Amino acid sequence: MKHWVKICGMTGPADVAAALAAGADAIGFVFATSVRQVGIAQAVALAAPARGQVAIVAVMRHPPADLARAVIERFDPDIVQTDAADFAALPLPPRIRPLPVYRDSAPPATDGLPATLLYESDSSGSGGRADWQAAAGYARATDVVLAGGLNPDNVAAAIEAVQPAGVDVSSGVEARPGVKDPQRIHAFVAAARRVFGG
Repeated sequence: MKHWVKICGMTGPADVAAALAAGADAIGFVFATSVRQVGIAQAVALAAPARGQVAIVAVMRHPPADLARAVIERFDPDIVQTDAADFAALPLPPRIRPLPVYRDSAPPATDGLPATLLYESDSSGSGGRADWQAAAGYARATDVVLAGGLNPDNVAAAIEAVQPAGVDVSSGVEARPGVKDPQRIHAFVAAARRVFGG
């Protein structure tokens, strides 16, 4: 995974259309408690126009077993994103890739890391900025998707500081909580691509 841009927290068709038009590589659907939380049937309908064009990501956090199973079976994402420890109780079919989340509060680790991880602040979707220095440490050891507090104005600096394989944004491209701003989505993707080099 290199130079990956994910727009997370899709709640309406306009969000999906804007992410596709902007050239995002992945879109995320949140099944955890959040202003961006969607139901499975809603997510299936929203993701339909994007399947085969971008990676479809199911975003959870400490999901109950029945929810995780339903999301995997009915939503059928390309990727499941949840805290790294959750995967011990979350067997995935071979067709679905894991994206384990590491957070600021976790003790730094460089051994036994997955091939790709998402580095995030402790409070997902809040706009709180992740620790770029800690994220850079992980990025020297494995592919890191950087999340947490990113927006069109700081994503270039974040990429230069951390050297991640990808970036992920949610609240930083919203007009108000849970409602995406297409112009900010386009600006974010464009800013990231400029630093990534296309």
